[in-house]
Amino acid sequence: MGYDDRRSGSQTREATRTSGAPATTASVGDQGHIATFAQVSLFATLDPEALRELASAARRRGFRAGEVIFHRDDPGQVLYVIREGKVKIGINSPDGHEVVLAVFGPGDYFGELALLDGQPRSASAVAIDLVEVYALQRSDFINIVIHHPRIAIQVMNVLSQRLRQTDAMIEDLLFLDVHGRVAKKLLDLADLHGVRTPEGIRIDMKLTQSDLAALVGASRESVNKVLGYFVDKRFVSTEKRKITILRLAELRRRIC
Repeated sequence: MGYDDRRSGSQTREATRTSGAPATTASVGDQGHIATFAQVSLFATLDPEALRELASAARRRGFRAGEVIFHRDDPGQVLYVIREGKVKIGINSPDGHEVVLAVFGPGDYFGELALLDGQPRSASAVAIDLVEVYALQRSDFINIVIHHPRIAIQVMNVLSQRLRQTDAMIEDLLFLDVHGRVAKKLLDLADLHGVRTPEGIRIDMKLTQSDLAALVGASRESVNKVLGYFVDKRFVSTEKRKITILRLAELRRRIC
């Protein structure tokens, strides 16, 4: 299963829906935004002229914390590049249980799979905090890929990486207990979103126990007990609604 964005509605709805969020459809093709696109791995091989075309085609949009950017099974017509904030990609079971497949931050992009195969979104995307993205329509994205085929190779690399991550997630569910899964996920989040402080590595994102439970495929009650154990052992702290890893080596040893 690959990670992909999914949003309900037609192409027009996906391109223009704001759900009350402070979004704008103004062009973002200035030098600052060109530099932002140049730092995105998917577009790193583009020449300056192609980057200008890309930036001029993109539109800036904003989403509030908790707002759904798109739903699973919605038509996919937009690629999103994150400028600010964090977005979670997840799926829900028929009984409402959420599984989070990935968390993306500034410089990451999502939604490319539906743009390539024309199929509905395979997962939902939700803003974790205040998010600002650049939205690129499918027609503009396909045009860029046609004229710059090296992007297609990068897309394949990213899809392969995300598939491997999904395989690793399945392996964790099969072979790690809840303590091990929580420990591994905290270490992964620290690598991706960690900020070094005098106390340790703070995971710089809003992360509720329900969010963490969805990331590791466990109940909130189980995760609450595991976090309590890690806090008692001084592996982590949970002050000010942020998780800080205090003893990295000990947490790594708990992955078993």
